[in-house]
Amino acid sequence: MRADCARELMARCDELGKISDDVGRLTRAFASPAMRRANKLVGSWMRAAGMRVRVDAAFNLLGRWASSQPNAKTFLLGSHLDTVRDAGKYDGPLGVLTAIAAVLHLRERGVQLPFNVEIVGFSDEEGVRYQTAYLGSNAFTGTLKPADLARIREKQIEKARRSEKFLGYAEVHIEQGPVLESKNLPVGVVTAIAGQSRIRVEFRGEAGHAGTVPMNLRQDALAGAAELVLAAERCGVAATVGKLDVLPGASNVIPGQAVLTLDIRHQSDSRRIAAVKSLHSKARSLARRRGLKLLWQPVQENDAVPCDKMLTNIFSQCVANRGLTVLQLPSGAGHDAVVLAKICPVAMLFVRCKGGISHNPAESIKTADARVAIEVLADFLIAVAAVYDRRQSPR
Repeated sequence: MRADCARELMARCDELGKISDDVGRLTRAFASPAMRRANKLVGSWMRAAGMRVRVDAAFNLLGRWASSQPNAKTFLLGSHLDTVRDAGKYDGPLGVLTAIAAVLHLRERGVQLPFNVEIVGFSDEEGVRYQTAYLGSNAFTGTLKPADLARIREKQIEKARRSEKFLGYAEVHIEQGPVLESKNLPVGVVTAIAGQSRIRVEFRGEAGHAGTVPMNLRQDALAGAAELVLAAERCGVAATVGKLDVLPGASNVIPGQAVLTLDIRHQSDSRRIAAVKSLHSKARSLARRRGLKLLWQPVQENDAVPCDKMLTNIFSQCVANRGLTVLQLPSGAGHDAVVLAKICPVAMLFVRCKGGISHNPAESIKTADARVAIEVLADFLIAVAAVYDRRQSPR
C-alpha cells in the first residue's frame, strides 16, 4: 500500500469536514446545499479511483467499480455523508472514504474481483431534516414507507428503486464508544446492531401565572415531562431524552406544554420493547396524577440486526492476519447496515476513536488506525472474492 494512503484519507476527511450548511460548525442535512457540494467532492475522488459515479433520486452518491466478468453481481460498501448538527468529521464519511481508498489500493495492485463493487454515500442516516433516520438507505433499498414519503418535500425521491440482488454490504465506522481505546486496539468487528425505538412524547397541561396558581392546583406539563426523563434514566436499557421543548417558554409562566423525544436501544428486542411499554405506562400514570393530557407518538422502530456470520468471520480473519487481536463487539449506535440487512448480508468494522467521543466536533482518530482499516477492508474484499469463486466453481 502507498505510504501516503492513510494520510490522504485523513486529509480528505479534513477537506470534507469544511463543507457545512452552518457557519462555524459542521452540519450537513439531507438534500441541502452542503450535501450537494459534498457529493460533488466525494464523487471526484471516486472518479479518480476509476469508478463510474452518479447521484440517485434520493441524493445518495454511488461509485461503481465494474468487474470484468460478464453478468457479475455486486458487493456494496459505504456509509453516510450527512451529519448531526455540530458534528465531528469522521462519523459516516470515514466509511465512504475508507472504501474509496481500499478500491484504489486494489486497482493499483492490479486486483480483479469477480463481482462489481459499489460504494454508497448515503444521503440521510442521522435524520436531522425530517427527524427520521435512514432515509437515504431506505430509498436505496426500496423500503421507504408512505409515512416517510409524506414527510419529504423533495418530490423526485422514489419509493422503490433497486431490483438488483446484492452479495452483501460492509461498512467501516468509528466505534462511537470507548471499548477499542480501553483495549488499545485499532479496529474491532461488529457482531450486531442494537434495535432502536424513537418516540415523540407530548404533555399538555395548563399555562398559568407563576406567582398566583398554588402548587397543588397546577397542571405543569414540564413537571410531568421531568418525571418521565428520570424514569427513562432508570429503565435498565439505553434510554435518552435528547430534545425537550417547553411552551410558552417564559420564566414567569407555568409550562402548559412539553414535548420531548425518547430514544430507546438494546441488542435484545424483547428488552427494548419491554422498556418502551414500561415507560408508556409510566407516562400515562403520571399524566393522570397530574391532570395532563398525554400524546405518545412512535416515530421509528428498528429491530436489532445480527451481522452475517460468514462476513463477520472473514473480517475477523483479516484482522488476525494483520497480527492484531480480534475483538468482536456489538454496536449500540444505529447504522445504514440496519436497512441494508433487509436485502443482503451485512458486516461492519469499527475503528477506534479518541475517548469514544462522537456526534461532537472533538471526534478524532489516528492516521495509523485509518491505515489498518484500509488494509483490512482491502483484504476483506479479496477474501470475499475467494469465497465467491469457490461457490461459483463447478463441482
